[in-house]
Amino acid sequence: MANLVIASNSKGMSKLDGSVKNKVYDFFEKLATDDTSPKLHIEPMKGATDSRVRTGRVDLYWRAVLFRVDDKDSEPTYIYMGTWPHDDAIKLAERATLRVNPINGTLEALIGESAPADSAPPPPVVQPPSKSELSYLASVGYTLTDLTDGLGINPVLAAKAMEAPDESALLEAAAEGLEWEGSALLELATGIAIETIRENHGFVKEPVNKALDEDQQIIAALERPASKMQFAFIEDNEELRRVIEGGDFAAWRTFLHPEQRKYVDADFSGAFRLSGGAGTGKTVVAIHRARRLARDNPDARIVLTTFNATLAQGLKADLIALDPGLQIADKPGDPGVYVGGIDALGSGVLRRSGDAEAEACQRLFGHGVEFGTKRTASDAIWREVAQLIDSGLDAKLATPAFLETEYVAVVLANRIATLEQYAKVARPGRGVRLSRPQRIAVWKLVEAFRRQSQMDGTISFPEVLALAAEALCVRTERDDAYLVDHVIIDEAQDLHATHWALLRALVADGPNDLFIAEDSHQRIYGSPVVLSRFGIKIVGRSRRLTLNYRTTAQNLHFAVSVLSGAAYRDLEQGEESTSDYRSARNGPAPELISCADLAAELETVAAKVKGWLAEEAVEPESIAILTRSQDERDRFVRGLGERGVTARAVDKNAATPGQPLVMTMHRAKGMEFSRVILSGADEKHVPSPATLRNVPEEERAEALLRERSLLYVASSRARDALVVTWSGKRSELLGSAV
Repeated sequence: MANLVIASNSKGMSKLDGSVKNKVYDFFEKLATDDTSPKLHIEPMKGATDSRVRTGRVDLYWRAVLFRVDDKDSEPTYIYMGTWPHDDAIKLAERATLRVNPINGTLEALIGESAPADSAPPPPVVQPPSKSELSYLASVGYTLTDLTDGLGINPVLAAKAMEAPDESALLEAAAEGLEWEGSALLELATGIAIETIRENHGFVKEPVNKALDEDQQIIAALERPASKMQFAFIEDNEELRRVIEGGDFAAWRTFLHPEQRKYVDADFSGAFRLSGGAGTGKTVVAIHRARRLARDNPDARIVLTTFNATLAQGLKADLIALDPGLQIADKPGDPGVYVGGIDALGSGVLRRSGDAEAEACQRLFGHGVEFGTKRTASDAIWREVAQLIDSGLDAKLATPAFLETEYVAVVLANRIATLEQYAKVARPGRGVRLSRPQRIAVWKLVEAFRRQSQMDGTISFPEVLALAAEALCVRTERDDAYLVDHVIIDEAQDLHATHWALLRALVADGPNDLFIAEDSHQRIYGSPVVLSRFGIKIVGRSRRLTLNYRTTAQNLHFAVSVLSGAAYRDLEQGEESTSDYRSARNGPAPELISCADLAAELETVAAKVKGWLAEEAVEPESIAILTRSQDERDRFVRGLGERGVTARAVDKNAATPGQPLVMTMHRAKGMEFSRVILSGADEKHVPSPATLRNVPEEERAEALLRERSLLYVASSRARDALVVTWSGKRSELLGSAV
């Protein structure tokens, strides 16, 4: 049987209609079974630039262009480049080339053009330009020789990149190159050293192994990281059908950047943190890593979790799309990959705890507790007890937000069961200092909260998590066993103390135990935590992704500018930076539109949406209007409807096709759209006055950081066009964004 490799720059696939794609699939099935079948008409090309090139008959009109590579140790390998009409395929194949880059060892396939000559680059200009005339890359300190001899970039592309006057022109040049060339040029734009770029892409110092013949060198090059940006082995017919039907050969399911692949395949001695800005592929790495661990050990018990159920549904759908044959576990602790929001994970663990729950209650609350089965949010209970109990606590502290955070971050996190314990416990990370009388007042409310929950037959989500974590500790002490083997966490920046207690208790401290994907700039819930306080040590095992695949360079600049001037801290309280963030895509500059009043803003938004809908190939559901609050969301749905634009409000329900979507900025987390309008970006709505109204002064700075992060999250949902509107005075959080 022949081996099949798909090239990601197969431009002939996405333009094919469904009937032709089915014929291509049939062609590949026959090719894999018997490549000598005369029905396939696998024919060499007379006078072709590369003797390996072949064409094959898909039908009387369509022909596939392939390279045949013969390895004496295995069956022949066919590298598929695309399908075109007969005459076009012949012309393209005649000039097609396949080679190993002599500088870095990456495999390169070119359709319709010859490989670059291995000759020296053009001589330098005799009179160097003045500093003010330097191109974008020259001003950073690079030369043409760095690009050609240092990285192996095609001399023609390298010359064009060196002439680019600014970042936008450089992005245009990068888009013309092979996948690895575009990626390397983007790293050059940030001033990264040549050797670092070579290391990031897995370039080899000795590209040619003279002990191998030319075909064997090509097979070896297929396994190199940068080659895998363009080429992928297809392992079975089901995977082949998914690739063909999807049509997007550069999709995340098949092709990964070498840096992403490194974190998928690496084994770590303990917990590992992968950070990165919005759109840098952290979630992609998490999904691929779950699959990799499951494939390495089919009996492994793996948990893939994230902040909420909506995001978890997306993770599960993407994991199944990546590998439909993967075993999905129904319950945490079963063989396979369990995928669920972290609150559901805690409930699932607690259901399996058996008699360990009773001892966990004793440790956590100081006595046995009969909890009801109803899980509940706790705001209403805190509000009720604060109003009914004369605790003497300051009004600005006797709020649901402060009391809930204190209960979770201090009381539950430290297993506090008595006033004496609470009076002595350290409260690191809490902005408000509490005197002893204030702690006594808080404890009165904690006891009242617990009594009320008992009477109502409810248990809050953080209490479920704390109980589940403690029950796991009881089980481990008793049986010296852990429930799972590997835990992978996405959107980890929004998790609080009892979340981390549960995650640490799930798996033994050791190789590949916890893989943490997060971006501290996207923390829009809760307060920052320090992982080492939960026995999770990531010092020395933390890396950052910087290449954005979703957002255009212009939109990325806007989103990052929202964060400027604010200090963010990571999960070990180190400084979090946006330096080196870059985008692989160009696009229009964001539009910032000031409106006289709400009616004018609605008119502006309606006109913009109508204009987009009138464009060819724009799917209505690829358009999103994001608001700060649910009230504003509903107001925009009504207002747009009155102006002839039917839009759908999205809450907990899944987004449905056929209409533009209107949702809160919080709801848009984890999603992406082609076109985004951030509406109501004025001082009346952003930051939210309701959110800041009752925040203690000591915690106001952290609350403002969350508001700034929310605007960053919302801005970075846009793949292509971004529009920001407001009426009245624009929000101070927009800062100098342009």
